[in-house]
Amino acid sequence: MPFVPHTEEDVTAMLAAIGAGSIEDLFDEIPTDLRAGHLGAVPSALSEMEVGRLMAARAQADGQALCFIGAGAYDHHVPAAVWQLASRGEFYSAYTPYQAEASQGTLQLLYEFQSMMTALTGLDVSNASLYDGASALAEAVLMAVRANHKSKSRRVLIPRALHPLYRRAVHAIVHNQGIELVEVGFDRAGGHTQVEQAQAAAADQGFAALVIAQPNFFGVMEEVDALTDWAQSEGALVIGVVNPVALALLKPPGDWGAAGADIACGEGQPLGIPLASGGPYLGFLCCKQALVRQLPGRIVGRTLDLEGKEGFTLTLQAREQHIRRSKATSNICTNQGLLVTAATIHLALLGAEGLARVAAACHANTRRLTALLCAIPGVEPLFERQVFHEQALRLPAPTADLLRSLAAHNILGGYDLGLEYPELDPALLVCATETRSEADMTAYAAKLTRVIATRTQARCPVEPKFA
Repeated sequence: MPFVPHTEEDVTAMLAAIGAGSIEDLFDEIPTDLRAGHLGAVPSALSEMEVGRLMAARAQADGQALCFIGAGAYDHHVPAAVWQLASRGEFYSAYTPYQAEASQGTLQLLYEFQSMMTALTGLDVSNASLYDGASALAEAVLMAVRANHKSKSRRVLIPRALHPLYRRAVHAIVHNQGIELVEVGFDRAGGHTQVEQAQAAAADQGFAALVIAQPNFFGVMEEVDALTDWAQSEGALVIGVVNPVALALLKPPGDWGAAGADIACGEGQPLGIPLASGGPYLGFLCCKQALVRQLPGRIVGRTLDLEGKEGFTLTLQAREQHIRRSKATSNICTNQGLLVTAATIHLALLGAEGLARVAAACHANTRRLTALLCAIPGVEPLFERQVFHEQALRLPAPTADLLRSLAAHNILGGYDLGLEYPELDPALLVCATETRSEADMTAYAAKLTRVIATRTQARCPVEPKFA
């Protein structure tokens, strides 16, 4: 609610109706020693105009930097209609009801979201979202270990080229359940995960599942068909971690290899969710029909009532609120109702063609940015394979220093790969979505050229000439 509609007369009338002398009387059951007392540090009330002026000044002080950071959170254009509709009173709740009597509008929206995600991933079933992409992968790992009846192993192969924060989140959630995450290295020339590396990590000990990111953290395209076929030939399930925008152009996980990935998950932030200091985000999780009973969360179905009218209802709720705790598929999963609303509206507005245009524009901009930056002496691609959305670059100077200098020019230059991959340092991961213009990319290249030149001159001063 953007304003409080009650006048002093309204408040007095309401208090009189319930027999209270003041608003303070409504809290008289709280012991005095538990009350905060006078909040002396809170400034005096401001008018609406003064608050607006203050917030505008704070926003201006923050600045509006040009953002070339991706690394799992992307600066996409969000049509104005998305949040104009998502913030309506009918939808504006970040935590969607779990009760079966949830409104038909809420249930239909979740049904549409599930339908869109199964279409994007090429799989049979989708749940009604999770906290974020990292926790969705953790749930996928737990699900794969439970569901793989061909293997008794509790080992899961997870590539080092997967997002570092995803790997940490998965470890935090699954390691106390006796699941071992076995790291698979990446090829230093291509930046991708090779079947031979996965075989070496498996070490003839058996494994329950293989995680495949497409594209991976470096933006590099993986050999998903070969990896999928190998893992399934070893009796393991395949978990795909995918970018929903990329799926508008790339082969969906359900079509990987001969039989398709078994589970797919990822982060839904690119679908209508603006960057907002780290969240909130939403995770999606899809699977084959054969695994539906192991899918955490809930599923909304469409049916007809006795009068032949279309209706929506919760059809699967495999969570501890609804069944015995020991039988629950998850005790932590929840869905991000408000963000699912925005993502569903966003997808409905763009449609398949619109989403494909966004993906193509992102790819074209990343290629253009790469060409501009690699024209700078000492800057070159870190890997030789094709990429989507992001490009890893080798730099001629310390990454942190270059990023600090760029930030001083109001440019967020990218992600420092040396933070998580010291063997690649100095290296930078850059991203250019459809929101970056030619002028933006040219300005970035010009600033980086000057920064590198300054750093190079500082390291190599001109030697004095002696007579």
